[in-house]
Amino acid sequence: MAKEDERIDAYIAKSQPFAQPILNHLRNVVHRGCPDVEETMKWSFPHFVYKGVLCSMASFKQHCAFGFWKGSLLKDAPGLGREAMGQFGRITSIGDLPNEKKLVKLVQQAAKLNEAGVKAPKVRKPELARRAAPKPPPAFLAALRKNTKARATYEALSPSHQREYVEWIVEAKGEETRWRRMDTAIGWMAEGKARNWKYKSRDQGSR
Repeated sequence: MAKEDERIDAYIAKSQPFAQPILNHLRNVVHRGCPDVEETMKWSFPHFVYKGVLCSMASFKQHCAFGFWKGSLLKDAPGLGREAMGQFGRITSIGDLPNEKKLVKLVQQAAKLNEAGVKAPKVRKPELARRAAPKPPPAFLAALRKNTKARATYEALSPSHQREYVEWIVEAKGEETRWRRMDTAIGWMAEGKARNWKYKSRDQGSR
């Protein structure tokens, strides 16, 4: 039986006026496609869970985002966009999304993948891409904006130490690992810690 989370009600209510109908529409579509889906909040964004993470949505000042956890495995689903997190780019109105029938089918596909225990494919980056300075993922920047302590720590870090966090996140081999690292990074920075704080603690303790 589907379970709704009051925190998502609050998230939608606090979103920009243009975003509220988009988020409500996406929420309804997910429940139509997977009646047993459960709602939760992860990394400060609404997530939908059914035998594992199914999909997530988010709102920003000028756009919304929506994406499936295993989007690359879905038939007829758009690829990951560079302008926004998720598979559907910058969503500024319901008209920017595929029609409701197609979205419901994508939700149903995603649910079947989770039922079958299919894992998300690992993400491999070419060598040249690794050498270039990576850009912080939009979701990471959004999470920083929502956590005052973490943001203050990140802004106080030197560029090289900021890069250590960003590289650690974007170079994760799988999407699930990437999100887990992002969550850990926000927690560490909220405690005022740099990326390699564990190693520094060991060095100091051996002196």
